[in-house]
Amino acid sequence: MNHSIKVYRGEFLESTHAIHVAVVNVKGELQYSYGDPMRAVFPRSSMKPFQAVAVVETGAADAYQFEEKDLSLICASHSGEKFHRNGVASILGRIHLEEEDLQCGTHIPRDIESYNELIRNGGSLTPVYSNCSGKHSGMLTAVVHMNEDVQSYREITHPHQQRILHVIEHVCSFPKSEIDISVDGCGVPVHCLPLENIALGFARLATPFDWESSHTAEHLDKVRNAMMEHPEMVGGTDRFDTDLMRVFNKRLVAKAGAEGVQCIGDVETGLGIAIKVEDGNGRATSVAAMEVLKQLGIGDKHLYEKLAQYIEAPVLNARKDKIGRITADFDLVKRQEAVQS
Repeated sequence: MNHSIKVYRGEFLESTHAIHVAVVNVKGELQYSYGDPMRAVFPRSSMKPFQAVAVVETGAADAYQFEEKDLSLICASHSGEKFHRNGVASILGRIHLEEEDLQCGTHIPRDIESYNELIRNGGSLTPVYSNCSGKHSGMLTAVVHMNEDVQSYREITHPHQQRILHVIEHVCSFPKSEIDISVDGCGVPVHCLPLENIALGFARLATPFDWESSHTAEHLDKVRNAMMEHPEMVGGTDRFDTDLMRVFNKRLVAKAGAEGVQCIGDVETGLGIAIKVEDGNGRATSVAAMEVLKQLGIGDKHLYEKLAQYIEAPVLNARKDKIGRITADFDLVKRQEAVQS
């Protein structure tokens, strides 16, 4: 049995999570794996950097004077902090649309203080609080720039969703005819492809010019730089993606996805990492990711000390007392391609 991540209550093993890992180089060669690296996965929000590439390729980001912070924000699963919400409002203002044009729905933001402030002021939740409001504002920017229909931008048949599909096909080297499509939590299409191909996408996001010289590589480079320069926009306060990118200081690009997905690209080695927690529980992702980085020799003790809460994640009770821990217990398998490289 694949009991890769162990959850302890006190000193007692209470639960386990199985994981799948694929580590791929920019050529598409599987270097290391654990579990099933070919497991079909919906990467969920981990695809946001590639969805952002589709915005950049239309010329919309330049036309509407996107700064790096804006570009990072359209890759975000943000916490709904004030600077996230202000960023989305700024983008909407530039394209002369209203918050009601965001079709992402809404939910209580991760930043509870923002929610409490809203309630104290007698307000109600609006789409800008959605963790996907940045992505949707980016999509709308491209749609407005291309003079396309705003109301149907979520539909897979919409030209912009087809542009996204083309980017994913190209960067992940997986035929779009074989990419299964469903609907993400925020209402837009979500794409299913093998974990290995998702990892390949992140290898190419990390080192696009080692892959090819093209406009797509330039756009990947632009998106990656924005995320690494402004990691606070991608997640927020006390978020794994944000803290990992900040601590590694422009070496790693990271993007989590719902249902236990975590993806990372390493600028120095050109490796892409994709992780899927089999039961979809996101509490296992940071622990698994940090163990993968350790086993690959990415980073050092000094950096790991700054990320200690993600290496062995605490289990907290309702009083915020630490009453257990989440640990990793697995060994990556070196693949034949890595042995021959």
